[in-house]
Amino acid sequence: MNQAELRTLAEERIEDAKVLLDGERWEFAYYVAGYAVECALKSCVLARMIHTGWVFEDKANVKDCLTHDFGKLVELSGLKAELDAQLAASTAAGGEFVGYWGTVSLWRVTTRYAAKSQAEAEALYEAITHDPHGVLKWIRTYWQKTGSTTGTGCWSSSSGPGSMSRPPVG
Repeated sequence: MNQAELRTLAEERIEDAKVLLDGERWEFAYYVAGYAVECALKSCVLARMIHTGWVFEDKANVKDCLTHDFGKLVELSGLKAELDAQLAASTAAGGEFVGYWGTVSLWRVTTRYAAKSQAEAEALYEAITHDPHGVLKWIRTYWQKTGSTTGTGCWSSSSGPGSMSRPPVG
């Protein structure tokens, strides 16, 4: 699966989650909404591999990319500093993104086996899709930067804001 396919899959899965919410299918709506975030973050991981080649430079274990853990995917995508900055900015501005990230970070791939309430499913969907503070909206901002050919995108090798550090290896 390539970067564009993962982006499309993320968008389709969040639409599926909405249909499932409308159909009062809370458990699967919750699972599919979280899966949309996983696909979006994996698109960012793949973009980082393509644009930096870090997987070859650091002799990274590519199997690490098979995780479903959002925190690990943020690190692998090189977005940890950006997430920390967004969380700090959100805290200073009232904390909406902080709350949404907290809700989203509770998702686990194993939730497909768990009962979820209407409130839980709707809260996760809101945390992902809220405009302007939703998690998917935040991830999309890095989709726009990944294809930069000017060296100023989020995977440029320059230091400073917008540059990406390599994730820890090992």
